[in-house]
Amino acid sequence: MKKRLLFYKLKEHIQHKNALVITGMRQVGKTTLLKQIYEELGQKPKLSFDFDNPLDQKIFEDIEYNNIYQRLSNMAGTTDKSERLYIFIDEIQNFPEITKVIKFMIDHYGVKFFVTGSSGFYLKNLFPESLSGRKFLYVLPPLGFQELLYFRDKISLEQALKSSSLPDITTRSYTDLVRFSEDYREYLEFGGLPEVVMTADLTTKIEILRNAFSSFFEKDLKLLSDYKDIRELRDLILLLVPRVGSMLDISKLGIELGVERKKIYSYLEFLEGTFFLRLIPKFSHSVDRSVAGGKKVYFCDTGLLKMIGNVNDGQLLENGVANQLAPLGDISFYNKRNTMEIDFIYNKEIAFEIKTKASENDIEKTQEISKKLGLSKSFVVSLNYIDHKNVISPYQL
Repeated sequence: MKKRLLFYKLKEHIQHKNALVITGMRQVGKTTLLKQIYEELGQKPKLSFDFDNPLDQKIFEDIEYNNIYQRLSNMAGTTDKSERLYIFIDEIQNFPEITKVIKFMIDHYGVKFFVTGSSGFYLKNLFPESLSGRKFLYVLPPLGFQELLYFRDKISLEQALKSSSLPDITTRSYTDLVRFSEDYREYLEFGGLPEVVMTADLTTKIEILRNAFSSFFEKDLKLLSDYKDIRELRDLILLLVPRVGSMLDISKLGIELGVERKKIYSYLEFLEGTFFLRLIPKFSHSVDRSVAGGKKVYFCDTGLLKMIGNVNDGQLLENGVANQLAPLGDISFYNKRNTMEIDFIYNKEIAFEIKTKASENDIEKTQEISKKLGLSKSFVVSLNYIDHKNVISPYQL
């Protein structure tokens, strides 16, 4: 089985004292990744727990943490305290108290923890203080396009690993662009959930996406115990689909849903924190852009977006490019009173304007705005590729 690219980054930190915490939306492969690291350790003393199972939680329910360590040592069959113990825990958000145990075990016994959790919203609130300085937190996203090509044996592992940063986007050959065009259209249509990517049958792909959406509601939304809230959240998601790539008007959303602005903000925070949505801020040269006006909304997986509702080809392409760029660095957008706009600005340096088919006017306009903003480079990302030094294909990202 292919390994997610994050595996190779985690592997570098196996011997570090800090706990490795992996979060991300459901069905991106966190549990599989945990199992692969577990197997990588070979015969080292190790134990694996699934906190979806209450019996696994019970092992850690003891006010005397030394007893828990002794229990784990016995289970792992190790009596030598100098031998390091490796503990793997899946779905950590089901048992919040565990963070105190983890801190104690790291500080007193040097236990190495590998943990996963599906709700970033919950994990962000859970970990900042309780494991301060004792964790490395990683987000596992759906497959990016380069990782998808690797999973399908279209590019090598070495090539895929280079995709963790923005590539030299001027070096891909036209042959590659033609070769990957069908893969990219499927990437936009069905997204990057690993099981979806590796399933050939189209009907089955859609069924997997339906199950992923249902799982999100059944598990992550348990954090909102009020049924009315869950229903409102569902309706908000449906309202956001046609707004993909647009600046959000919170007041209008509140009126359409019949709820106050404050609640809309809390729902959006939840959806972003559980990696369901991605909110892109306006471009600013200042450090703090958190209050710089309306943000643009995108879904973290285009397959889920298409399954939930209808968007046009331009919106789908823009959402796909957002998902390709976001893991690589900081992205924002520029909009001056709807008269001048750039879809994405990468690391405050490179402008990307997204078009299904680029025109000469698109190229000139993007260059003109980029110069005014003091950006070093600008490109038009065109699904229908044209031969121009300032036009690239989305397959190149």
